[in-house]
Amino acid sequence: MFVSYGFIAFLCILFVLYYLLPGKCQWILLLCANFLFYFSAGRWYPLFILVTSLTVYWTGRMLGRLDGQWDAYLGDIRSGRTEKPSREQKKALKATVNRRKKGWMLLCLFLNLGILAVLKYTNFVVDNINTVRSSLHIQGEALPYLQLVVPLGISFYTFQAVSYLLDVYWNKIEPQRNVLKFTLYVSFFPQLIQGPISRYQDMAPSLYASHAFDWKQVRFGLERILWGYFKKLVIADRISVAVSMLMSDPEYYTGVYVLIGMLFYAAQLYADFTGGIDITIGIAQVFGVHLQENFIRPFFSKNIIEYWRRWHISMGTWFRDYVFYPCSISKPMKAVTSWTKKHFGMGGARRVAIYIATFLTWFATGIWHGADWHFIVWGIANGVIIMITGELEPLYAKFHDHFPRLVNTWAYRAFQIIRTFLLLCCLRLLDTYASVRLAARQFLHMFTEFWKTPVNFQELTDLGLTGADYLVLLFGVLLLFSVSMYGRDGSVREKISRKPYFVRYAVFVLLFFAVLLLGSYGVGFDAQQFIYNQF
Repeated sequence: MFVSYGFIAFLCILFVLYYLLPGKCQWILLLCANFLFYFSAGRWYPLFILVTSLTVYWTGRMLGRLDGQWDAYLGDIRSGRTEKPSREQKKALKATVNRRKKGWMLLCLFLNLGILAVLKYTNFVVDNINTVRSSLHIQGEALPYLQLVVPLGISFYTFQAVSYLLDVYWNKIEPQRNVLKFTLYVSFFPQLIQGPISRYQDMAPSLYASHAFDWKQVRFGLERILWGYFKKLVIADRISVAVSMLMSDPEYYTGVYVLIGMLFYAAQLYADFTGGIDITIGIAQVFGVHLQENFIRPFFSKNIIEYWRRWHISMGTWFRDYVFYPCSISKPMKAVTSWTKKHFGMGGARRVAIYIATFLTWFATGIWHGADWHFIVWGIANGVIIMITGELEPLYAKFHDHFPRLVNTWAYRAFQIIRTFLLLCCLRLLDTYASVRLAARQFLHMFTEFWKTPVNFQELTDLGLTGADYLVLLFGVLLLFSVSMYGRDGSVREKISRKPYFVRYAVFVLLFFAVLLLGSYGVGFDAQQFIYNQF
């Protein structure tokens, strides 16, 4: 959707109107644009996002009202207007307020996560029930699949609304009093494609503020958008042809082609996802809205834990703050920890809490990515490797202490980066192939049948790419690498802005023509859908 002519025209018109309107009306225009954008994607989609916005808004106000009543009661006690209760009475009253707050929060949570679960996972459950019935030879007709439509970006806007609800419940933020402003936060249109999953306290100040035209910020936003289009159209959409070919015929493309496929897919996924996020952040910046960074050079990570701190940051921190932490300190977990401590000591108790919370978090991460077992196994595999990495940290520390000269060399750091990159590529086989069994088979064949199919120019061009395509891809990947290296110690756009006028605009013009001339537009400019649209 970001790469259509219609969207670009929509964006240009919105930009002109936005800066012509008085500042106090700008957020209203954005709200109208959100629903126009969402309606164009599907006529019933706005209904779903309205249900989420209104229920979470109303529940947030209810939670705030209960907190306000409790604070007023305490104020009356301090001022002497109300008789001071006993400690037991005060504790009982506080428990009642907390119980009511928890009840409203859970009701709203179950409603909105329930909508997400029904729309996204009903057919997955039906499929598994039918599989079990078939394997057990149970007589009767199979359960029918439902024709359900999954609204665009439902996972993103639901998670964004849930983060607000829980932050209000935990008294981290004050509830928003204006229902339209809250709906704007939930439905901000650039984020609906693939995130990032913003927090209310980070996004609200710039989202609701008045913005005068600032050429530097607009220019930075346009440069970010253009860089995103370069990644998407020049790299991701071009290499996607070869990736589709490699994954569509696993019987032929085995052995070394599994390795080639996972390397190609890594380039496609990175260029597609980060390109989309660049466009999102750039659009927001053009309108003066600040969104958090979602990637910080993830392929320079030296282990998987560091990688997940750099890749899809908003998703990782969401699962950490709203799944891992609440799970690890919940009452059931405390009971498990207490039992484990009694029977296996403090070390075992500490580990079991972390292991269970990590497993549940990564199970949820996997199923969030897709309603299929290969996504779930992908999530669990990441969690298991993270737990193993954590357990091996003392050994790594000893190794680093014994060989300080080695670990401080560029060669050793390069080894760590390449090792982590290849590990993540292998895990992504579960993402690219349609089943866990097929992914496992292809992984084994990568070693046992490495030279089964020869690698030559003819075979590579049979993947749907010409020699010129491979040269463009090489140029694009090298440019991505160079920009990442250049941006290690500061913003690339800030650095370029300090260059002479001619250099600044030469870079912009060259990038524009690179997208225009080298972009893979497809027949009739039917650009590939963003990979993360499915979420």
